[in-house]
Amino acid sequence: MPNCPKCDSEYPYEDGPSFVCPECAHEWPINAEEDEDRLIVKDSNGAVLADGDSVTVIKDLKIKGSSSV
Repeated sequence: MPNCPKCDSEYPYEDGPSFVCPECAHEWPINAEEDEDRLIVKDSNGAVLADGDSVTVIKDLKIKGSSSV
């Protein structure tokens, strides 16, 4: 059983097709062929975003110290 790649815990357990760390709740696939340094970005609905995807912000964000948004 491998240690947790996030917190290096030695107590992960197998849960279906993935390993789960009981200390930090990190989950990773058992057949982890993908690079651990790869960043996975998801939108508010949980869909994975890839390079080239466009995103629209529909909420005005206030700029601290300024009167503009």
